[in-house]
Amino acid sequence: MTFESTSVSEPLEENCDVLVIGGGPAGSTIAALLATQGRRVVLLEKAHHPRFHIGESLLPCNVELFERLGVKDQVEKIGMPKFGIEFVSPDHEHRSCVDFAEAWDKTRPSAWQVRRSELDELLFRNAATRGAQTIEGCRVREVEFDASGATVQAEQDGGARRRWRARFVVDASGRDTFIANKLRCKEKNPKHNSSALFGHYTNARRLPGKKEGNISIMWFAHGWFWFIPLADGTTSVGAVCWPYYLKSRNKPLPEFFDDTIALCPELADRLKDATRVDDAVHATGNYSYNATHSSGERYLLLGDAYTFIDPMFSSGVYLAMVSAFEGAGVVAAALDRPTEAARERKRFDAMMKKGPKEYSWFITRVTNPTIRQLFMYPINPLRVKEALMSLLAGDLYGRSPIQPSLWALKGIYYMISIGNLRRSYRGWRARHHNIRDMGLLADENVQSVK
Repeated sequence: MTFESTSVSEPLEENCDVLVIGGGPAGSTIAALLATQGRRVVLLEKAHHPRFHIGESLLPCNVELFERLGVKDQVEKIGMPKFGIEFVSPDHEHRSCVDFAEAWDKTRPSAWQVRRSELDELLFRNAATRGAQTIEGCRVREVEFDASGATVQAEQDGGARRRWRARFVVDASGRDTFIANKLRCKEKNPKHNSSALFGHYTNARRLPGKKEGNISIMWFAHGWFWFIPLADGTTSVGAVCWPYYLKSRNKPLPEFFDDTIALCPELADRLKDATRVDDAVHATGNYSYNATHSSGERYLLLGDAYTFIDPMFSSGVYLAMVSAFEGAGVVAAALDRPTEAARERKRFDAMMKKGPKEYSWFITRVTNPTIRQLFMYPINPLRVKEALMSLLAGDLYGRSPIQPSLWALKGIYYMISIGNLRRSYRGWRARHHNIRDMGLLADENVQSVK
């Protein structure tokens, strides 16, 4: 009697023009755009929609992108209208409220707060409607590039393996940063060394009237809080904290979060009659990073797969979707006009650096007394307030001529700082002390603790 050796059969190889890793806002957007062009697009999402995600606050410039995708009305139905931002500082008795209608471009007066589980599923289903093949519960395990494209190995829930031959790969895997990790081109961003704790509450006290949906940014001694009202009556509350503060935790996470909220009197008052949903507190660490480059001959990195900065200005979804719209042109050049591809990639890389760089300038200085003064007492010589509101609205890429006024605002900051050297030096030293590496374990994924 003879015995034949058995082995696991290799999966059949499927073919596509573009394979997109990740079904969040960036991946779903570019999949919809490329499928609309008539390309064979496969969109893989490791989880199943709806799935939890943080980052619920959108910018006014998102609205135009939703219009171009044909989903604006659907987003409006699930969103809480957001007309501006409230800043709350422990060093000032008043609160500063600014409206997007005060921006350079007056035609973008509002955005929305949304549950990301709803928004992400909406965009994912739209990609399928536009013609992309969308597959959930399918995790990419390996990508091997060669001169004509890439071979992508993936594993579905239950262990079944699948393999695709793609002419181009788009990494929109978010904080998984699949290709950046594969190529070892991911770098920690030392300028934004922070982590976040967050939960959702019912019956939180909101701002009155039209301002009910506005986001509130509240500084406290160890970082800052967000307060984001959602349309279903819940409110997202999170603390972005410095490493040394998280290192001090000596109790369960929910209790530590309660103690952290107590350090911000205004927030504690708004939550005094509130109840945390399921009593769940989430935590995520290793917060900020960037890849050394955003593209190669056969791949792109979009949104958080390329870089993630401190979320103070709610820029994540907008930058992800902008990268998808711009990236669709790069993919088209690579597949249809290869002689133009290098130029398109260079333009794309410059665009990918621009947004995070503009936001980072303010974020890295936002704990400085001078920049906080400018937020708490906004002034408009040389239209600097209008330029700042345009920045906060996401108007970064040429529609409004805000750059000279942003330079003027930075000049005002430097002049005030020089005029208050001792205060500025103390602020600079405090920030460098706050962001020092405390040896916390990197946590690439959101964890939930009850």
